[in-house]
Amino acid sequence: MRVSLIITTYNRPEALSLIFKSIVAQSIGPDEIIIADDGSDNTTKKCIEDFKKNSSIKVVHSWQEDRGFRVAKSRNKAIAKSSYEYIILVDGDVILHEKFIEDHLNHAEPSFFVQGSRALLNDAATKKILRNQNKNISLFSRGLKNRKNFIYSVFLSRIFISRKNHLNGIKTCNLAFYKSDCIKVNGFNNDIEGWGREDSEFVVRLLNNGINRKTIHFNLIQFHLWHQGSSREALQKNDLTLQKAINSKLNWCDNGINQYL
Repeated sequence: MRVSLIITTYNRPEALSLIFKSIVAQSIGPDEIIIADDGSDNTTKKCIEDFKKNSSIKVVHSWQEDRGFRVAKSRNKAIAKSSYEYIILVDGDVILHEKFIEDHLNHAEPSFFVQGSRALLNDAATKKILRNQNKNISLFSRGLKNRKNFIYSVFLSRIFISRKNHLNGIKTCNLAFYKSDCIKVNGFNNDIEGWGREDSEFVVRLLNNGINRKTIHFNLIQFHLWHQGSSREALQKNDLTLQKAINSKLNWCDNGINQYL
């Protein structure tokens, strides 16, 4: 199966360069990388161009004008540009375990989307990693929060697989699904702007369309670099959109990916 890795980013090229390094080190690389860029400046563009020059992997820079937090639309545009049947979503401020893509491929299953977790780095550790551009992190590295999320075990991952359908812990920094399933629900809802709930609302429609959740622990490992929290100004409005999808059992959004296909 061939994989499109979608990386969301906004004006953080020093973090983006680290995820590029971790992609190069993958045991099985993605077949293409698409940067879902929500309006970054030319510094990010240069970071992407520099990586493209030295990479054998196809890299597509999907950019949209900076008009505030519009990550749902940015992801839709990037997914629409993808060429392959399986989509893995990550954020541009994570570092991937060397078997991240391989693990996602091993856990892919028809009629399921796959949710992974993350290990969080604190502010001091993040600053040091970015300063040194060092992607090598271990279970015993300083500055790791929720350290158990870095324990890597194929055996434990098989034992602790969860197939329960719920919205707790939905994170598009580590989410994978078949592109065809995404298109069935019309992708992310472009009406959701500002931080929050675009991921959960998308998952509600997947679940209502018979695409079930599979949650993986001890695999699909990534480190999330620290950053300031985003504004919650739009959260109340976005919560209403999410609740409408739940109450009305929606499996489609009108303003979605179809306009970019």
